[in-house]
Amino acid sequence: MNNTIDYSRIIAGTMTWGDWGKQLSKREMENRIQSCLAFDISTFDHADIYGDYTTEEQFGRAFSACGIDREDIQLISKCGIQLNAKSRNNTVKHYDYGSEYIIRSAERSLRSLQTEYLDMLLLHRPSPLMQPDEIAAAITQLKKEGKIRRFGVSNFNSAQIALIETMIPVESNQIEFSLTSNGAMDNGTLDDCMVNKRLAMSWSPLGNYFKENSMQSKRIKKAIKPLCKKYAATEDQLLLNWVLKHPAEVHPVVGTTDAVRLGLAMKALTIEMELEDWFKLLEASNGHVVA
Repeated sequence: MNNTIDYSRIIAGTMTWGDWGKQLSKREMENRIQSCLAFDISTFDHADIYGDYTTEEQFGRAFSACGIDREDIQLISKCGIQLNAKSRNNTVKHYDYGSEYIIRSAERSLRSLQTEYLDMLLLHRPSPLMQPDEIAAAITQLKKEGKIRRFGVSNFNSAQIALIETMIPVESNQIEFSLTSNGAMDNGTLDDCMVNKRLAMSWSPLGNYFKENSMQSKRIKKAIKPLCKKYAATEDQLLLNWVLKHPAEVHPVVGTTDAVRLGLAMKALTIEMELEDWFKLLEASNGHVVA
């Protein structure tokens, strides 16, 4: 499998476009979609639960109004999490990976996004009760009917992926990976992506750097300051470039809705960070030299 070629290197994350964040109007969503395409960001990451099950529908109306050819973009969505939301009669947050539910969720995303197919459908988080044969039956049917083109997972470790692959191939894994949360390099998750040529995506690729005033962030700030000058780059560009340099060809899912910041994010692709500088940042994050 080689599942990296069909997706933009930077992916637009839509989690905060709707009710869980900026509450963009239809016109504002249209503008964000157009801005992404202007910066060669053609892949949009969704999940059925975003905005308490409302953001996909809002995006779908905006995309439909843009008049953009469907083949010019890629739509990724996720399913499996059942929230205790207004639109759901659930008494507790849980996971559902029964065949019927996966199919129903995917079809709902298709209707909401106003598209005939998803480029990728992901299982959102692993469930202790998931059964590979149920998952395989659903994915096989959805692919056969042309409703999804590829299948992957999100937040799965390599053992959980191996369980699913007893029945069906897994083509991608979207995980938390950043300079401040880099355990995927040590627990085999990114190695698994490389070995099996899975599309590796990272959510929250800037990590907690701008969110926390911790000892970790203070160490990174001290280390990154001279590098900003050296590479004529911003902190967020260097944080993205650090992720991009990993040989797993990680595709960062960038959550900003600001057009200027989207453009700045794309410039991270042009930085050639030197090997020792990459390790200086890793050392600052971890608080110790590599073993």
